[in-house]
Amino acid sequence: MKKSRGIAILAAVLIILAGLAYSASIILSSTGKGENHNIKLGLDLAGGVSITYQVMDDNPTDEEMSDTVYKLQKRIESYSTEAQVYKQGDDRITVEIPGVTDANEILEELGTPGSLEFRDPDGNVCLTGDDVETAKAVAQTNKMGSTEYVVDLKFNEEGTKKFSDLTSAHVGEVCPIVYDEQTISMPRVNEAITGGSAQISGMSSYEEAETLASNIRIGSLSLTLQELQSEVVGAQLGSEAISTALQAAAIGLIFVAVFMIAYYWIAGVAATIALGVYSTLVVAIIYLFDVTLTLPGIAGIILSIGMAVDANVIIFARIREEIASGKTVRTSIETGFKKALSAILDGNITTLIAAAVLGIKGSGTVKGFAYTLAIGIILSMFTALIVTRFLVRALYAVGFKDAKFYGKSKERKVISFVSKRHVFYIISLAIIAAGFIGMGVNKANGKGALNLSLEFVGGTSTTADFGKNYTLSEIDSEIVPKIQEVVGSGEIQTQKIQNSTQIVFKTRNLDLDEREALNQTLADNFGVDEKTISSNTISSTISSEMTSDAVWAVVIATICMLIYIWFRFNDIRFATSAILALVHDVLVVLTCYSLLRISVGSTFIACMLTIIGYSINDTIVVFDRIRETLKNARTQDEATLKEIADKSINQTISRSINTSLTTFVMVFLLWLLGVTSIRDFALPLMVGIVSGTYSSICIATNLWFSFHKLGSKKAKKK
Repeated sequence: MKKSRGIAILAAVLIILAGLAYSASIILSSTGKGENHNIKLGLDLAGGVSITYQVMDDNPTDEEMSDTVYKLQKRIESYSTEAQVYKQGDDRITVEIPGVTDANEILEELGTPGSLEFRDPDGNVCLTGDDVETAKAVAQTNKMGSTEYVVDLKFNEEGTKKFSDLTSAHVGEVCPIVYDEQTISMPRVNEAITGGSAQISGMSSYEEAETLASNIRIGSLSLTLQELQSEVVGAQLGSEAISTALQAAAIGLIFVAVFMIAYYWIAGVAATIALGVYSTLVVAIIYLFDVTLTLPGIAGIILSIGMAVDANVIIFARIREEIASGKTVRTSIETGFKKALSAILDGNITTLIAAAVLGIKGSGTVKGFAYTLAIGIILSMFTALIVTRFLVRALYAVGFKDAKFYGKSKERKVISFVSKRHVFYIISLAIIAAGFIGMGVNKANGKGALNLSLEFVGGTSTTADFGKNYTLSEIDSEIVPKIQEVVGSGEIQTQKIQNSTQIVFKTRNLDLDEREALNQTLADNFGVDEKTISSNTISSTISSEMTSDAVWAVVIATICMLIYIWFRFNDIRFATSAILALVHDVLVVLTCYSLLRISVGSTFIACMLTIIGYSINDTIVVFDRIRETLKNARTQDEATLKEIADKSINQTISRSINTSLTTFVMVFLLWLLGVTSIRDFALPLMVGIVSGTYSSICIATNLWFSFHKLGSKKAKKK
């Protein structure tokens, strides 16, 4: 590359970065303030619309209520993956949708939930709303060139077969669609429809098509619901959570930039510019794709920032090694990027597989986490493999050609980690055992194995009119301590109702005496009129079905990662060791939750998912070096494998520590500056980062060696 071209590339990248930074500053400055150019925030960060429905059926069973809650949750995910649905009392259901300020608009779009049936001409029910996957209004141009309004239907697997049977048997006949015993459409079957999708035509306007589509979307519920009340509620964490998260991110990025430049010199400058491009691109993509950002989403971004740094660290470590071997700087740069490619791709693809499965199979906060993580992974690979590469080449072209600008790979004494593997196994087993023992002791004392939050166990919701507009910080410092005197020191969630002096408090389940005591406390200390106080028992916002979705998503993602690693490394021992190291890290973090009694809520799921993504990526880097060294090994006896394992760990240990340090600092700042709920999320995440680094260095590779040794012994016996 010529010097003039190098200058042009540097200038172009800096101009693009300046433009992206300006755009990101506009987006971030308006986020949380309700302006046009802002990122959509979840209930925990910005609040939204709360709609309470009354069940019209007599004596609904728990099973019917649970089924309706889950199906309603799946329906409203079209508005936001972070929407919450939970049971209130015995016959009410509350829906909370973030990022919305007009309750009437949502009610109009959502429609009134009821029962939907597709019938044959004789009135027999052939399909229900359960069989419909999606329904949306579409304006299209017909063969005559005029606009017509239709509803596009897509059925699930079972619905596809039922609809095929219905249309095949009644070609030319009218098959009514009935909603709450009222016929809402009389479509004529023109032909047998077997492909799983169909169109309902004949609507006079787009609004009529949208109303029909809305009724079909919401018509699979087990119970009939009627709107009882709707209101706009404030954020659960408040604007302070946004500002502290941004402060932590800004300080963290500055630290990362200083560290990278100090450690990797001119290559660190390239990485810092690329990281700037990455960070501003993340903001732009989240805004453009209308992703709802919540606390779990922030976790996905933090993890992807760590992985963006990690890719650069892998590349620069390789460049240093090539320079140390006597190659020219130019050759070392090209070879370094080439040799780092497999580790970067394998590490990021395994995490991307997990994100994809979680996005498809998960629900609620799991989807939000998966989306932000996937965006971050794709952008991190782009900036590391494309932007950083162009920058390093350009810097070389403008004059940074001396090896002194890239640093030297220092010769270190090889530490034998393999010979100490049994010590590491014992340490890990002791920590994990402590966690299970702690859970057993807690359960025996009636506290519960884990400190489950209201999101998992439900509780009591109390609404009171204070006649004064309190800020969230005032609520936390003045009102919450008085409530704790009645309900104890357990979790208390607070939420303001917009344009009102009413505040909602969610606590553990209170009996009648405790409710009366709480009412009296609010009246005595804050002058609240007891007539304005209402309380209801609420179910968990994370239903058993949602938990099951999350668990299955993680299981499927783990299996997919195992298969990918097995395929890429052509050795089941690599895959098994990586997954066991991943399980190790999850159990270590679970120990943290158990012993420190940290509240287990939606952020718990996000934390565990973050650790899974981080752990697998860290391990893959070490395994990639083992795979590379094995190709050149003449023999694969026990002594050789031990030497290869130790050498690979030592060659990648600086990368593991550097990446973990930068990621740890990002999370530590979030813990240091954040509000209480963010700290409860950041603390176990820090434990997971340390555990992930430890397992990659001390557990995963040692397991791989142990499996090899065990296989050799079995082969000798035969």
